[in-house]
Amino acid sequence: MCTALTFKTKDHYFGRNLDLEYSLGEQVVITPRNYVFNFRMLPTLKTHYAMIGVAKIDNGFPLYYDATNEAGLSIAGLNFPENAVYFKPEQCLNNIAPFEIIPYILGKFKSVREVSDFLKEVNISDIAYNDDFPLSPLHWIIADEKEAITVESVKDGLKIYENSIGILTNNPPFCYQMFNLNNYAHISACNPEKNFSKNVPYSAYSRGLGGLGLPGDFSSMSRFVRAVFAKSLSVCDTDDMDSISQFFHILSYVEQVRGCVKVNDKDEITVYSSCCNATKGIYYYSTYQNRCIRSVDMHKENLDSDFLIPFDMTGKEFVFGQN
Repeated sequence: MCTALTFKTKDHYFGRNLDLEYSLGEQVVITPRNYVFNFRMLPTLKTHYAMIGVAKIDNGFPLYYDATNEAGLSIAGLNFPENAVYFKPEQCLNNIAPFEIIPYILGKFKSVREVSDFLKEVNISDIAYNDDFPLSPLHWIIADEKEAITVESVKDGLKIYENSIGILTNNPPFCYQMFNLNNYAHISACNPEKNFSKNVPYSAYSRGLGGLGLPGDFSSMSRFVRAVFAKSLSVCDTDDMDSISQFFHILSYVEQVRGCVKVNDKDEITVYSSCCNATKGIYYYSTYQNRCIRSVDMHKENLDSDFLIPFDMTGKEFVFGQN
């Protein structure tokens, strides 16, 4: 399962936790402007916006998990099992496979408004990448510095939701996640007022009592609530390093700890956490095995080339000794 969020201080930030019980050898991948994207049913993109994100490269094609283009538009795909429904190709619509959504949209568009117009004529088709990478049930958060949307292909068709909070996790569908926030209207960063009974003595025995009732489990609905709470009340300076640090602190509030979630006798973990400065095109990330924040700046590479530029996300934890 996963959590994605947007964040705005002086610059615009976008990132996510990727929560899985396995790794596919994903890398940070820069796709320059002249890398040729061949799609199954859409026109080939010979030139396009450059993009950076995390992807699994297979036969020279970047299967992006999340990415940001040079115009500052970002997308993340998150697991959406038992709710995602893809359809047979339709002649009168733009048929796009789930694995093509991130590269096609980021290659063509620079704003959420442009993407929203495009999606009006889109059919997310049941076209798998290959036998090794079958259809993944996904939904997507798409964001620029001004707004965000959630895109879900369900049995009733393609749904596009305004995502004013800039948060996405997994199940249930986004509209239910938003409605569930009504149950937490009383939660606060401040200690609560005495409302229970005038006849009962009240003692604020601890700080943080205003958060009583926040769900603490690892489920997607609970992570959604906690992420909204942490982001909505977040306070940080507007400079880049403080913003990045705060972003990773919010993600750490909803990360998966090895041993706490079992999936087919395997442990789900937060494989990586990312924070892309979408304004500057710098992708920051940490992994479960190495909490050190590393960065890849897309503008330090030749963005007019025609070949993928990958960076391994390897490395073990290390400690900086001060004496």
